[in-house]
Amino acid sequence: MPTFTGETVDQAIKKGLASLGINRVDADISIIEEGKKGFLGIGKKEAIVSINAKEKEIEEVEDIQVTTEIIEEPKIDSEVMVEYQEPVKEEIKETPSESQDISLDEAITELSLYLTDITTALGAPAMVRIQRDDNHVVLHLDTDKKGLLIGKHGKVLNAIQYLSQVYIHRLVKNRLTIIVNVGDYRERREAIIKRLANQAVHKVRDTAQPVFLEPMPAFERKQVHSILSNEKDIKTHSEGNEPHRYLVVELKK
Repeated sequence: MPTFTGETVDQAIKKGLASLGINRVDADISIIEEGKKGFLGIGKKEAIVSINAKEKEIEEVEDIQVTTEIIEEPKIDSEVMVEYQEPVKEEIKETPSESQDISLDEAITELSLYLTDITTALGAPAMVRIQRDDNHVVLHLDTDKKGLLIGKHGKVLNAIQYLSQVYIHRLVKNRLTIIVNVGDYRERREAIIKRLANQAVHKVRDTAQPVFLEPMPAFERKQVHSILSNEKDIKTHSEGNEPHRYLVVELKK
């Protein structure tokens, strides 16, 4: 594999990805030398990484790779998976521009109506069931067209959840966490995330190399942080910019 250098590992990776014209999730990355800052220029060493483009047919894998993990998605039986293309129509109520003086119950009702409009515009009209806990609300979307509301790799569902979070925060000042679910997608996704987190820990310990997970939405990155928080020799941090922000799992130094 071709090698690339930089003052830091991240800089070397960015240089290599730019040179090859690929994204991080499409690359196999190995860290050859982490580099050293040195003292007054003495003993300074550049970081060295090797990068190679992945084969296109190897898109779904069961085991974490040393560098980048491709997350396995739950299968939606006999449903059409689609990309999110902002299909919200004009008749959908706009999100409020600022917080309004209404109760939390009224806000959740307003959000339910908002989601009804969105799902209808997407061609998958859904009934909204509300499950409320102390610090979060789960909105279950019951529909005959689950695949349309989940989308490829959960992109549509994550977009709906993001819009819901923005909507509720503009209705009330209470920083309530909103979770939008279709069928048992979130439960299956959480099980996958736990498996990925545990696989990442084993790979890091076996190789002493950091593991880069594929981009995840913020609430899924938070799940990984929480799962690995009790691993005393492991640390996690996020890198990159939304919506391509990803997690790095590595040994504590």
